Amino acid sequence: MLNDQAQEKSLNIQFLLTGTELMVGDIVDTNSVMLAQSLKDHGAEVARKVTLGDDFDALVAEIEYISRQADVLLINGGLGPTADDLTAEALAKVIGQPLEEHAEALVHLELWCERRGFRLSGANRKQVILPKGITLVPNPIGSAVGFSVVHNDCHIICTPGVPIELKQMWQQEILPHLITQLPKVDKVKTVKLHTFGMGESAIQNLFDQHLADWPKDIEVGYRAASPLVDLKLTTRSEQAEKHLPEWQAKIESLLGAHVLKVSTIDSTTAEILEQPFTVAQTLVELLRQKEQTITMAESCTGGLIASNVTRIPGSSAVFEAGYVTYSNRIKTELLQVKTETLERHGAVSEAVVLEMAQGALDTSGSDWAVSVSGIAGPGGGSDDKPVGTVWICWGNNDRLKTQCLVYPTNRLNFQRFIANVGLDLIRRELLEIKEVPSYFSRTGK
Repeated sequence: MLNDQAQEKSLNIQFLLTGTELMVGDIVDTNSVMLAQSLKDHGAEVARKVTLGDDFDALVAEIEYISRQADVLLINGGLGPTADDLTAEALAKVIGQPLEEHAEALVHLELWCERRGFRLSGANRKQVILPKGITLVPNPIGSAVGFSVVHNDCHIICTPGVPIELKQMWQQEILPHLITQLPKVDKVKTVKLHTFGMGESAIQNLFDQHLADWPKDIEVGYRAASPLVDLKLTTRSEQAEKHLPEWQAKIESLLGAHVLKVSTIDSTTAEILEQPFTVAQTLVELLRQKEQTITMAESCTGGLIASNVTRIPGSSAVFEAGYVTYSNRIKTELLQVKTETLERHGAVSEAVVLEMAQGALDTSGSDWAVSVSGIAGPGGGSDDKPVGTVWICWGNNDRLKTQCLVYPTNRLNFQRFIANVGLDLIRRELLEIKEVPSYFSRTGK
């Protein structure tokens, strides 16, 4: 429990991230980003963040130093089974307590191993050797529990470095308690518009042209997670919140069907906004609601469209089969693309993607299909069909539509963008959207 004096002022919250892999760039730190964004949504900010390698003496010194400044110290990482996981040992040194086998942590680890058919090894057992006197922080999915202790009037919370484990522990165990300890501030409300098909600059241009009188008390922020952009609107007072729906409606009108979903959070809840929401999530939900199915015939995207769909829980209800037909021979054998069509028009052509989509519909019996054939690069282009050229076909047995785009970028970005375009076009069909997507401005010859 934080002391009363800490509750009367802004909390000094600091992060200590541990792991040599973070220091040398083998792992990108996404954990502190998630934590900081969540705290900001609840009216708090991080005062300081430190990253250290697997150095016992440095960890001991930094934990002691931060505990004398901060109200809350969140230590992330170093709770694993290997010799370089030093958090528990370092904290024990700081608080002057011995390490001991924690009975409740051992029960958690035994059950975790039992559910997975693992044998509890000596290395794993290291994860239950914890400082005496700590309080456990449950980990609902991982082997290593978290733990906390108060030292120098600082609430120290130790968490594992695995992002999915940290996120669940933060949302279910840590943040709900921390919210009650935050000083009383004006309610912070955040609305996040998850968008696809328009870049940050295009959205900003719309703002400049149509919303020059945007109110100063509604903050606007962007988060680009290619190929999507999240637009975040934040208010920090009741007065600003009253006007938020009006200005949100104006933005949604400008962006139109490029908005996939809107998420809302306020500082009184412990919800964490999903980052980012995907085109595939939207499409799978729509197909499930309509009890319809989809198939895809892919060449240049190499199965990425199908992968985007199948990584969504519940996608088995809407997806049975997809076809990765890279060579002309396989296009002919699996999808009944005519040899004469390929010879006359080439694999990257309107005629071929039409036959690919129809073949996928016929073979799978699905309600909807999307097919793509293009030149992902870096080689293979020509004057007529430069690198980045792609033909897309989408629709059903009643009507198949086509579009040629040119998206000259690196191979991976090309595949990611085109895969999402294919899914977005089916989303628009299901919603009966007539609006032309802005990415059609990338029209090829």
